[in-house]
Amino acid sequence: MPRPFLDARLRHPIILADGAPHKGTVHLNQVIDHPNITVGDFSYYSGLHTPADHAAEIAPYLYPGAPERLVIGRFCQIASGVRIITSSANHAMDGFSTFPFAVFSPELIGGYAAQVGDQRDTVIGHDVWMGFESVVMPGVRIGHGAIVAARAVVTADVPDYAIVAGNPARIIRRRFDAETIERLLAIAWWHWEVDKIERNVDGITGADLERLQRAS
Repeated sequence: MPRPFLDARLRHPIILADGAPHKGTVHLNQVIDHPNITVGDFSYYSGLHTPADHAAEIAPYLYPGAPERLVIGRFCQIASGVRIITSSANHAMDGFSTFPFAVFSPELIGGYAAQVGDQRDTVIGHDVWMGFESVVMPGVRIGHGAIVAARAVVTADVPDYAIVAGNPARIIRRRFDAETIERLLAIAWWHWEVDKIERNVDGITGADLERLQRAS
């Protein structure tokens, strides 16, 4: 029986023509062990170098025990240089200075999180493609099936199946019409069992909506 080509347990899911794994591409669920980060199966990072710490590479300001979380869905594709700036990177902005005096003083640090303000989680939906060196700002929620263009700076929530680009990122267009998006969200193929996904890859990549609705 052939081996399934989708295997979330693999550290390096891409095998090159010579049989060697592509070391720059990793399943994030195999390389991130961080109490504030949740990563769905099959989501990968493909970088131009191999970071010593993928969590610190992708979310450099998210420390263990921070008040916010980073949630990444299944089947996300994260390109080299992507940075997710989580809420703990913020500075308090209500005073005359944004200098974080409190972080240098054990006596002052206790109330600093409240001064900083919004500590929303950052949430990346399922099947999201994040392009080269794109940046996601604190507390943003990116919808399922969205595409974030290279070097886009995402400062606001992104709807399902939207393409965004620019700084600040703006919606270029929706990938499909409203009815198709509604049906895709109802199908939610990313939650299927692996063998069902493998049987229906042509329908998923070929935009065959009727086939997906009949899939078994």
